[in-house]
Amino acid sequence: MASAESRTQDDRRPTSPFPDGWYFVASDGALRKKTLIERTWLGQQIVVWRDGAGSVCVADAYCPHLGSHLGPETGGKVRDGRLVCPFHGFEYDVTGQCVATPNAPPPRNAKLKRFETQVINGMVFGWWSSVGQPPYFRLPLDRRDEDGWSAVGLRTFRLTSHPEHTAENSVDLAHFTHIHGYSDVHQQGAVTVDGAHLRSAFNFKRERSVMGRRRLLEASVVTNLYGMGYSAVDITERSIPVSSRFWVLATPLDGTYMDLVLANQTQETDRVGPGFMGLWLLPKRLRAKLLNYILLEEQVKDVEQDVPIWNRRIFRPQPVLNSDDGKIMLYRRYCSQFYPENEKTAGRTRRILASL
Repeated sequence: MASAESRTQDDRRPTSPFPDGWYFVASDGALRKKTLIERTWLGQQIVVWRDGAGSVCVADAYCPHLGSHLGPETGGKVRDGRLVCPFHGFEYDVTGQCVATPNAPPPRNAKLKRFETQVINGMVFGWWSSVGQPPYFRLPLDRRDEDGWSAVGLRTFRLTSHPEHTAENSVDLAHFTHIHGYSDVHQQGAVTVDGAHLRSAFNFKRERSVMGRRRLLEASVVTNLYGMGYSAVDITERSIPVSSRFWVLATPLDGTYMDLVLANQTQETDRVGPGFMGLWLLPKRLRAKLLNYILLEEQVKDVEQDVPIWNRRIFRPQPVLNSDDGKIMLYRRYCSQFYPENEKTAGRTRRILASL
């Protein structure tokens, strides 16, 4: 019989630990710094690199020749944009194809298993499906002017949780007041679902210390989910005023652990509110950089409050809800489409959600 602790572990996730979707792999900055990255990602060992033209490859980390791990810890390296196996020197281009070996023509069938990628705002995402489905939705390309925004800031948390739990915050407005101290939290318009896209918007107020003084901040939030691994959040803070965008990126690692990455950018602004005149003394670009750091730290504090709950939470298939719980069940129906092991249910859910 399973112990109480092991039963709790089993009950933490809704169903599969690896739902379909796009999941964060690495940042552009990390690739520039390390050239070749290896990591555990959705139960797989993967490697990531780019060629001289900037094309990125996310691939299975084992050589099809004789099974060597291709990561840098084993001795794998990138040379002239090609991944070189540390065991026998087989070379792979970013299509995954073996294009050269030291002593013989490359075998035509020597090819790495690749994961389809998207690169958005300097962040690399890979497509995962446990049953090998090709991508049935895409992440939206963010075409806003990058010259008018700060660099992307990143912070990573290691959790024992599941992406369905963490992404649920987008519709769970009640917890913002109880855990994070927000006030006057109220939904703006309907929570909408269009296929793989869920949109939720709300306003809130919050008292915080900014630049050494207590200030009442008033903000509007628009959250766009595309699967459980990708949440893009636009925040308009009206007191400073400033616009920022956050990404909350949940990536399962091995069935027990997951990484939660917070990424953010802040838009440069030509004016500041009367309570923030100290910011006016800074150049516009430096002001955006400072505000980006401050806003990221605020989000980090929120996540640190959520982490103990996420880490020990179990999944209730039939939760006992009250009238203040908003769209929890709509969110769960939305999530069910990303579990291909329930193919019939997922297909039916997609049709129902498309008709809403």
